[in-house]
Amino acid sequence: MSVTLSPRALLSLLANGPKAMDVLRTALDLGLLDALEPGPARLDALASQFGVLPLRLYKFLDCIESLGLLIRDEPADDIGATSYRAVPGLRDAVDAVVGPGAIERDRDRYPWRQLHGRLAEGLRGEVSIDDDFAWPPKTAAQTAEFERSMALGLGPAIAAVRRHAGRLWSDRHRLLDVGGGDGTLAAHILDVAPALRADVYNLPAVAPLVATTGATRGHRDRLGFVGGDFFAEPLPRGYDALSFVRVLHDWPNAVARQLVEQAYAALPPGGLLLICEEFRTPDRLAMQFFWSYFLIGVDSSVSRLREVDFYTRLLTEVGFQHVAVLAGTWELVTAYKPT
Repeated sequence: MSVTLSPRALLSLLANGPKAMDVLRTALDLGLLDALEPGPARLDALASQFGVLPLRLYKFLDCIESLGLLIRDEPADDIGATSYRAVPGLRDAVDAVVGPGAIERDRDRYPWRQLHGRLAEGLRGEVSIDDDFAWPPKTAAQTAEFERSMALGLGPAIAAVRRHAGRLWSDRHRLLDVGGGDGTLAAHILDVAPALRADVYNLPAVAPLVATTGATRGHRDRLGFVGGDFFAEPLPRGYDALSFVRVLHDWPNAVARQLVEQAYAALPPGGLLLICEEFRTPDRLAMQFFWSYFLIGVDSSVSRLREVDFYTRLLTEVGFQHVAVLAGTWELVTAYKPT
């Protein structure tokens, strides 16, 4: 199901956003979404099952349908015979957005309100939030908080590397996860690649976080840490696989190219480079809305979502071969240094 709204209708929904979220949260809490997703479910049966008034439920479900999340079939004047089916994945999507582990809930803790209502001043450079959000993080506390927050958003990347584990890691021995946060992603890779050892390359302040991840995830002996700064030194050698996961989009094109060139220099012949980003699509740009808004006030962060073609072209230009895009909620781009 695909719904395209007029600009006027879309803006009306946005203006009523808090009410829409109230509807969806209520539908989740009541269990309605569990009943609607397998569908079709009749209104009179739903009203009886959940102990609610049919006419009120009819209006409630209209709210969900207006969001393009519900398919309705109303064959006659009897509203009780109206049947509904939720779009696939709706229940999990609502839970992901309003549940205790919601990324949106985490992002709301950032000081975005400093810009709210003052965007014109922000656009002119008269208001910024650099003082309350350091990028890159400057203190150990800022680093720990930032990496914790970033780990919450790794779900699609984790799913992708686990899905393609056989293809990625079966012939690899040592992985360097460049800018690999607190080691959460590397730990998930080690879960499905028992012969692999992984090191996280990051600023020295991150070392205790990676050690904690290794201990808590049962990879104390295979998950290591290499402290460094890829702006101040070449990438470490001795690895037959390197990864950039949610790293390159933080930097301008020239820096992204420089990092890919560094990876090429560091890898041995036959070495694997893996790139995983939120490649620019309408869906991902929508889910990136918070950062697009918030980072208006943070000039030190580029936050540049690029189409996947940018990376496949860049890898070829730098000299990599066998460039491929592996399917996933977030795609993986893989490439190999010529032998």
